[in-house]
Amino acid sequence: MSQRLEQLDMQTAATTLVTQTSNLRITETSLPGVLLIQPRVFGDPRGFFMETYRQSVLAEASIRDNFVQDNHSRSSRGVLRGLHYQLRQPQAKLCRVVQGEVLDIAVDIRVGSPNFGKWVGVVLSGENHTQIYIPKGFAHGFAVRSETADFLYKCSDYYDGPDDRGVLWNDPDLAIDWDTPSPVISDKDQRYLPLARIRLDQLPRYEP
Repeated sequence: MSQRLEQLDMQTAATTLVTQTSNLRITETSLPGVLLIQPRVFGDPRGFFMETYRQSVLAEASIRDNFVQDNHSRSSRGVLRGLHYQLRQPQAKLCRVVQGEVLDIAVDIRVGSPNFGKWVGVVLSGENHTQIYIPKGFAHGFAVRSETADFLYKCSDYYDGPDDRGVLWNDPDLAIDWDTPSPVISDKDQRYLPLARIRLDQLPRYEP
């Protein structure tokens, strides 16, 4: 768990092309299962158009989740949200930013995973249009690097308040570089335990 992944931006995070069409390119990050989705943007003096979601293309990349809930959050510079997960109703997430910029973090917290405790960070912004797919069994969080950021994400299961769990954002074993001086963090997020102190029966299980 002490091993960490390098912070990645959208240029360096992609390591393996998973699938590509005329409108969408999907690549795997250095953390297996976490994927980047980059749309082709068609622009002219009027503005731009891009395809942000096509179920058939995602299915070719083994993203076969049935997304049932869309969320939209707006946050100010320095706000850090995470690291969140649900245990009984695990959520895969498909995340993007439509205005502003965030550093988005995914952490593999599946007991028995060969990548347990490893993380990957990707810059999502209204300029690069990149999306990140985070499978079930991963903790997720982000930090805002612009004056404000509008963060949109699809979830494969519904939010369940009593099942809302988390890992401490500054867990020293994870050693995540949030690149955010003096982050603004909720009381709830500050009370989470480091990964090593969470009981194993309170963490998701790895299923090869």
